[in-house]
Amino acid sequence: MAPAKLEAEDHQRDAEFNRILHGKSAEARGGFLAMRNKDAEAHKAAVDEYFKHWDNKSAEAETEEIREARRAEYATLTRHYYNLATDFYEYGWGSSFHFCRFAYGEPFHQAIARHEHYLALQMGLKENMKVLDVGCGVGGPAREMVKFAGVNVVGLNNNDYQIQRATRYAAREGLSDKLSFVKGDFMQMRFPDNTFDAVYAIEATVHAPSLEGVYSEIFRVLKPGGVFGVYEWLMTDNYDNDNPEHRKIRLGIEQGDGISNMVKVSEGLAAFKAAGFELLHHEDLAERPDEIPWYYPLAGSWKHMSSFKDVFTIARMTWWGRGIAHRFVGAMETIGLFPKGSQKTADSLALAGDCLVAGAEKKLFTPMYLMVGRKPE
Repeated sequence: MAPAKLEAEDHQRDAEFNRILHGKSAEARGGFLAMRNKDAEAHKAAVDEYFKHWDNKSAEAETEEIREARRAEYATLTRHYYNLATDFYEYGWGSSFHFCRFAYGEPFHQAIARHEHYLALQMGLKENMKVLDVGCGVGGPAREMVKFAGVNVVGLNNNDYQIQRATRYAAREGLSDKLSFVKGDFMQMRFPDNTFDAVYAIEATVHAPSLEGVYSEIFRVLKPGGVFGVYEWLMTDNYDNDNPEHRKIRLGIEQGDGISNMVKVSEGLAAFKAAGFELLHHEDLAERPDEIPWYYPLAGSWKHMSSFKDVFTIARMTWWGRGIAHRFVGAMETIGLFPKGSQKTADSLALAGDCLVAGAEKKLFTPMYLMVGRKPE
């Protein structure tokens, strides 16, 4: 594959679009409460810009040219995906936008935090290190890293709305002195060489058009001897692109999760090494012999729930919970409280959920392929 051509950044344009689309909704509590009063015209523009990559493009008819078009617009695709999906994520999942493993009796949010702690442990994060969070979302993992390891975190994000929400949450928790957020494209970071003691990414670099490209940028900004740790979304090496069912699952995940170019485990490892890292550890944590599967909340599986604290989280993911949310979002859209296209976004997220579960059950997909590497001295 030829190196991906990088989109030109325009922070002023993005900030103005964010101001028009989201207004003061970044100050709302989150979830559905933040979805009110979005600008209808700007929201339609975001919907049109995002879904042009997916509408009328079936897995059967997919070509390399179609995939290349997505890669060429990776930054716009990702930015508008999170303009549309962030409020849904906070409603259904909280402020840490990632999956995790579960232990018996462990509440959902405790398991989410443990997954973050495990990455910090594998990387050897220490007090007052300067650490970069690549693709930080609304800052849930960054806040946890600060509290758990005492590090100073810079969160990098190309979506202004998420940066606003992350900044607000950090201030609310009294973490602003150790946590900041920067607008930028992780394929062309504006940090000088050798800036950070450590870098991590949690289910974010999957949005890159080229894993080697984003890993190489991470390598550049990392100090010699510094460590990079990543939980990567990858298709397993069981995935066969010539199998129509496999391809449909992969495309459903990509559409519902704003991904331009998901690749296989073998390609991810090759990209990690090609970027220059000394590979210290790699493992598919989804293959650990856990009694509770990582995807059980997404599947709405009551039989795997071992903490009553998670009743509402699981209920939202059941078929009837999704149905209620579908009808509610549709009703709010009809009466004008939610912008047009909200239900289409919700349906796309639901499709992704189904494909993620199918991919996991068929051993075709993992959201937690752990790679830890060091930049040579």
